[in-house]
Amino acid sequence: MTLTVTPQAWYAEADTFDFEGHAIPYRVAGDGDDAVMLIHGFPTCSWDWAPLWTQLCERYGTVVAPDMLGFGRAPKPRGQRYDLMEQADLHVALARHHGFKRVRVLAHDYGVSVAQELLARQIDGTLPFTLAGVALLNGGLFPETHRQTRMQKLLRSPLGGLIVQLATQRSFNRGFSLVFGPNTQPTSEELDAFWSLVTVNDGHRQLHRLIRYIDDRIAHRDRWVGALQQAQCPLRLINGPEDPVSGAHMVARYRELVPQPDTVSLPGIGHYPQVEDPDGVWTALTPFFDRLAERR
Repeated sequence: MTLTVTPQAWYAEADTFDFEGHAIPYRVAGDGDDAVMLIHGFPTCSWDWAPLWTQLCERYGTVVAPDMLGFGRAPKPRGQRYDLMEQADLHVALARHHGFKRVRVLAHDYGVSVAQELLARQIDGTLPFTLAGVALLNGGLFPETHRQTRMQKLLRSPLGGLIVQLATQRSFNRGFSLVFGPNTQPTSEELDAFWSLVTVNDGHRQLHRLIRYIDDRIAHRDRWVGALQQAQCPLRLINGPEDPVSGAHMVARYRELVPQPDTVSLPGIGHYPQVEDPDGVWTALTPFFDRLAERR
């Protein structure tokens, strides 16, 4: 990633909408009812999509990327449950706010679970728009293949509340860098930017609550794996295989469980493909999204 768009510049162009009394920041381009929705991961935010933003907007017109509750510059209320069902509600509310009728999704990490819930709601018949297709980047689609980092294990432990009080940028940098590919490590400037967004409104003090998404994935495994297996729209998995958390081993499980799996591997890339190799993601994504446009 080259830091061509700073967090300050990214949020200078942001709008906000009200979600259950919270002012949620988001980027939006275009005003059509056929949109591309970008769903970010943990512990980062919508700024992750900056390397792809201009290209996506130029090619697809209407693109939207919110921060979720607890992330980036979104509110980070103390005591919030921060469950994934509520984060799915947030994306549905944003789609309603803009009157989207048809949505293509690109989701990463934590966001893949939100995308799975949207797929499940489409199957249930409760989604207020048509989910035209979903592209998934690295994320824990299957609890049994999600390999937690040491820091994630500590945050989920009874010591989680203490760990967040002791968190420093040095410990963040070390743990965060471990999930990147060996030749695509974040620069010190990029790490400073990521940390600055994690710590807005003391967000790093909420990480032990945000990490409960792992428990949500376990609780809803059947529903969310079933959503992949019975999806009513096309899926594509784009994966950085060097990711120790959800890399090549997760893709192998995807191929076992998902009918007619459509997967693309980006050699040498780790957990953040859109940051580490935006050109590779773009090359894998555009034929998929373009075909979805033709299916209208």
